[in-house]
Amino acid sequence: MLDPILTLTDVVVSFAALRAVDGVSLSVPRGQRRAIIGPNGAGKTTLFNAIAGAVPPTSGRIVFNGHVVTGLPPHRRSRLGISRTFQITNLFPTLSVQDNMILALRGSSSSRLFSLFGSPDMEANEARRIATALRATRIADRADVIVKEMSYGEQRQLEIAIALVTTPHLLLLDEPAAGLSPSERSMIADVIRSLDRDITVIIIEHDMDLTLGLVDHVTCLFEGRVLVEEPPEGIRRNAKVQEVYLGMPRHA
Repeated sequence: MLDPILTLTDVVVSFAALRAVDGVSLSVPRGQRRAIIGPNGAGKTTLFNAIAGAVPPTSGRIVFNGHVVTGLPPHRRSRLGISRTFQITNLFPTLSVQDNMILALRGSSSSRLFSLFGSPDMEANEARRIATALRATRIADRADVIVKEMSYGEQRQLEIAIALVTTPHLLLLDEPAAGLSPSERSMIADVIRSLDRDITVIIIEHDMDLTLGLVDHVTCLFEGRVLVEEPPEGIRRNAKVQEVYLGMPRHA
């Protein structure tokens, strides 16, 4: 087994009396494609937020790439190599694709923190990283397009490009295919499938057929706890998963 890039130990996230995440422990090997699935309210997005730093764990420990990140804010985790997308598009609609990419890249770098609204001219390294991310997400020919003029599917591709431009070691994709047409879901799947294996990917996605065709391993949550962890083929046959997630009786 490859060394884990991410390890969670007894992670709890509580909101008053509610334990949205209730003692989750898991280990994600470097380069793996991992899905986190479960019914609504299972704690999937809260767990993502705890990994990314948007929500501090109430207790437990999170180790990323050899660093204890449990108490670090999102920007510190980003600079260590954690990047994410969101369920709802989080873009600047009146700016071009390239301008969105420049802002994302400079915002992730402490050395360029005060140049966000300075010169629009890109350095050679910035141009190379932006071009690489746009090619990886199949929108290199849309660099000069204003975001609000793009289709919703293209905007989701841009969100992944923005997450990639920071050259992450861990990419968290929160429902990347939500609201997309079948052809757009197919495009997103192709983008995810073609990502370099140097990047570890964790996906939350309700489209089970899409998800299970993309990942190596699956963690199923139920009521904030890990219900089962198996490869995709085991998840398809697992009676517990069928009962709590797919809505099928355990003994059909």
